[in-house]
Order: sequence, then structure tokens, then C-alpha cells
Amino acid sequence: MALRAALLKSIWYAFTSLDTEDSGKVSKSQLKVLSHNLHSVLRIPHDPAALERHFSDDDDGPVSSQGYMPYLNQFILDKVTEGTFVKEEVDELCWTLCSKKNYRPDTLLVLTNQDALRLWCLFNFLADDKYPLALVPEEAEYLLRKVSSVMTVELSCVELEELQSRDALSVWEFLELVNTAAASRDADAESLSMAVEKVYREMVGNVLKEGYLWKKGHLRRNWTERWFCLKPGSLSYYASEDGKECKGVIEMDQNCCVEVLSDRDGKRCMFCVKTLNKTFEISAPDSRQRQEWITAMATAQRLSASGRSSLHEELKARRRDQREERERRRLLRVEETRRLQELQEEREEQRVELKLLKEAQMQTRVSQKEEEKRRSRQQEELQNTLEKQLIQAQEARANLRAEVAVRDLEAEHQRRRIRELEDLHHRLQEALEQQIRARQEEETYRYTQTRLLAEEEEKVKSLLALQEEQEEQLQQTQREKLELKLEMDKKSQDLDEAQKQLDKVRASRRRVDQDIAAAQRKLRQASTSVKHWNVQMNRLMHPIGPGERRASSGNLLAPPVRVPSVSETESRPPMKDKQNNLECEDNSSGENMDCGNNENTEPTDLDV
Repeated sequence: MALRAALLKSIWYAFTSLDTEDSGKVSKSQLKVLSHNLHSVLRIPHDPAALERHFSDDDDGPVSSQGYMPYLNQFILDKVTEGTFVKEEVDELCWTLCSKKNYRPDTLLVLTNQDALRLWCLFNFLADDKYPLALVPEEAEYLLRKVSSVMTVELSCVELEELQSRDALSVWEFLELVNTAAASRDADAESLSMAVEKVYREMVGNVLKEGYLWKKGHLRRNWTERWFCLKPGSLSYYASEDGKECKGVIEMDQNCCVEVLSDRDGKRCMFCVKTLNKTFEISAPDSRQRQEWITAMATAQRLSASGRSSLHEELKARRRDQREERERRRLLRVEETRRLQELQEEREEQRVELKLLKEAQMQTRVSQKEEEKRRSRQQEELQNTLEKQLIQAQEARANLRAEVAVRDLEAEHQRRRIRELEDLHHRLQEALEQQIRARQEEETYRYTQTRLLAEEEEKVKSLLALQEEQEEQLQQTQREKLELKLEMDKKSQDLDEAQKQLDKVRASRRRVDQDIAAAQRKLRQASTSVKHWNVQMNRLMHPIGPGERRASSGNLLAPPVRVPSVSETESRPPMKDKQNNLECEDNSSGENMDCGNNENTEPTDLDV
């Protein structure tokens, strides 16, 4: 997770450097180049078409950082494996892209490009995971003090005050501040570069301590000066300071212990590192160096046991917790101060209110006496008015009771009338539902009749096809008459079966016609019932008053409406089929088949 966050910080700078217009968006062609370079330095396989597929739904315009982030996570960061690539190469690639746009020192150029790169990496290491990346003044001061302590230079109060006056520093402001401070002190570029490199190896490279020590060999038992590099969990030693030829690695785990040895073999300030397999005897230049190495090895063992890979990550977390605690305490002090001010203001307000209350109390006493006199007069006037209103209310109550009794009688009459109308409505509704069901049954029978007629037509067409085939067979030569006779016998059997099926279809149609006739009778009964209830409804809706004549039932009925219905059979024009005369030499009888059928449909009048 820490490696992913560190890579994301560097890649963020590379992405923002490609945004030349400061619009927050980068073109796809630039992202392709950036993605290809990232795949190369991270040692992961590259799919050139993945970016196009990922943004296939977007247009050809630029892509924002939020749009590029899912691709970066899925196709790059998720495939990164720690130990398969060099983190410094990734930092160098991202620094090359962003420094061309942002790092442009004018004349105060003390830092070399390599030193600026290392300070940029240190800045990213100390910055929080909040974008845009910025460094709080406390962390910037801590980093500057680390570099100054290596150079044995003290920071001035003016520089510290200027640093503390800022809220947060960007990496380019920090580099400009370092260049300005180094130029104002006429600092040596070489010493500054060595200090930056040492701090970089300590914080970013996780080097707890490094330096030359004498080591006793295991085979020849001679003493050789080696360059030792201590990291959390391991102690490596090299042939020289450049660190190219590694001679061995000592695992600094829980099974390792460090002990102080007495001086012997002409060596002093000795100590040994014991592991499960070997014991390494080492000699330091002086006792102070020996104590520093022993303390650093204890720290490496502690970090290895706790599963942490960086001491400065732990220190950074502690400093962040301390800053948050200081900020919390400051906010508490501000809150307490605000509350004290509010309490003082409330006390002042209470004093003023108490004084006003005393004055108001004196005025209230005077006004109460005047109010009592006025109220006594008002009560007398109010009593006289209430007596008059009481007499008027009694008279109005009597009138209201008489009016309420009359309205109750009218309401009871209306309720009876409404109940009669509701009963009539329910009966009419039932009659209408019966009529609807009758119509639905009629539609069902009509559909069945239509289907049967279609089947009959299909049978007729098949008979006609058979007749045509027989006519064609009669035109064949005498040499094929024997074969034709056998086929004609088979055709005759098929015709007989088709005739039987046609008879069955006609019988089914007659049954359906009978069902349709029954449904029509039910429909006429329902129509008669609806007419009867319409007459009753009109009579109830128009009661006969005194001196009026009852209208005839014929006038109350709605005008008859002619509704066409499906008759027992549908009318069709008569159809004459061809007569097939089948004559054979062996005096076989011919068949004359009439496949026509005359069906008449008569409309039925329904009065609704």
C-alpha cells in the first residue's frame, strides 16, 4: 500500500506536467506515451490497445485525472510487484517530465539536477496523500534541519520565521527556497550535494546507518575493511563505498543479537553480530561509532519484528499525530476562549436586563393601579353587553332548533331516495354484466365458427388439388395405365377420408351454430331485462307530480339500436367446383364431387 501511494505521487506530477493549458485534462496521445514509459520502467507487460478500449465510450478529446485514474489502477498499479523494478527509475522518469515545465531556476542555481531530483523525492516522501501535494511548514523545517545538520550549518531565525509564516509549500517553492538559502550562504555545491544524498539514502533508501567497519573473515580469519549499509531487517557489506560489489548480507531478525567484545588481535571497539548459523566479529573506529552501530542495529531489529520497512515512515506518522494533537489542543483553546467571551457577554447582558427589569417593575406597579380601575369599568360594560347577547342567543337557538328539525326531515327523505337509486344502480349493473358476458360468449362462438370455416376451405383446396392430379394422370400414355390404376385407388381412398373429415367439420359447425343461437337468445333476454330496468330507472328519476300524466312506456325507452350479430352461418356466394370424370378402361365408375357449400347469414336485431 505504501509503495502504491509513493508511485501515485510521482505519476501525479508526470500527469500534471502534460497538462500544458492547466485545464486538468491531457490528450490521449500523451497518455499513451506516458503509459508506455510507465510499463517499461515498472517491468510489466504493455497492452497498447488497452487505453483505447478503456476510453472507447468517450470522444477523442482530452482525459481528466479522474478519468485516467481507473485505467492507471487497473492496468498499471494493480500489476506492479515490489522488487521487480527500480523505484529510482520511476522517480527519474516522472521528474524528467515535470521539471521541464515547473523547475526553472533563474540565477540562483546551486542545486544540481540530481540534487533537485532527490529533494523532490524527499518532498514526496514527507508530503501527505492529499492532492495537489503540499508540505506543511513543520515537515519542511524538519527536512531542512536534516540537510543542515549534515552540512554543520544552522538555519537562521529569519529563514525559520519566513518558513513558518506560510501555510503549505509546493515542491517548486521548496526547491526555490533551498536554492535561495544556499545562494545567500555561499554554500559549497559539493557539500550540499553530499548532504542531500545522505539524507536521501537515509529517508528514501531506508538506510539507518552506513560507513566503513573492519570485519573478520570466516575462512582466512583476517581483518578486512568493508562498507556496511544497515537497513530494517538486513545488514549488507560491500567491497567499497560505491555499493556495486556486495560481499554478504546479515539478516537482522529476532534470531540475531549484538554483543560488545573486548579488545583483541590488535583491534579495539569490537562487537559481534550473532545469527543462527554464523557469528560476525566487527571493529568500529571508536567507541562512539560502536555505540551508534549497536543502537541502529537494535532499531533495525525492532522495525523488522514489527513488520515495518522504514524508520522515517514511523517518525513521519508520529510527527503527523503530534501536529494533529497540537491542532486539536489549539482548537480546544480557541473554543474555550470563545466560550469565556460568550459567558462574559451574557453576564453583561444579564446586568443590563436586571437594571431594565427594576425600572420596568416600578412602571408596572403604577400602570397596574390604572389598569385595575379601567378593568372594573370594562367589566360592568361587558356584563351589560353579555346579558343582551344571552337573550339574543336564546332566541336564535329556538329558531335554529326549528330549522334543524325541518332539515332533518328533508335529509331523511333524501336518504331514502338515495338508497332506492343505489339499489336500482346495482340491478342495472348486474344486467349490464350479463349482457357483456353474453357478448363475450357470442364472440367466442364466432371465432370458433371462423376457424372451422378456414379448416373447411383447406379441405376443399386439398380436394381440388387431388382432382387436378387425377386429370393429369388421365393424360398419360397407355403404357402407364396399370401404375395409374394403383395410384388412382390410393387417391380414391384419400378422397374418401377427406370427405369423412369434411362431414365431421360440418357436424362440428352445426353444433357451434346451435351454441351461437343459444347465446343470441341469452343476449335478447339480457336486452329485454335492460329495457325493463331502464323504464324503472326513468320512473324513479322522474316521479309523477300532482296534476301530471304518466308518460307511456314507449316514450321512456331509448330508441332501438340495431346491433349486427353472427348468424348460424356466414353468407358466401355459391361456388361450383369442377366435375371430375374419372373413366378407366376396366369400366370403373366415375366420381362427381361437389365441394361447394352455400351458407347464409341473417342479421339479428337487438334493441339495447
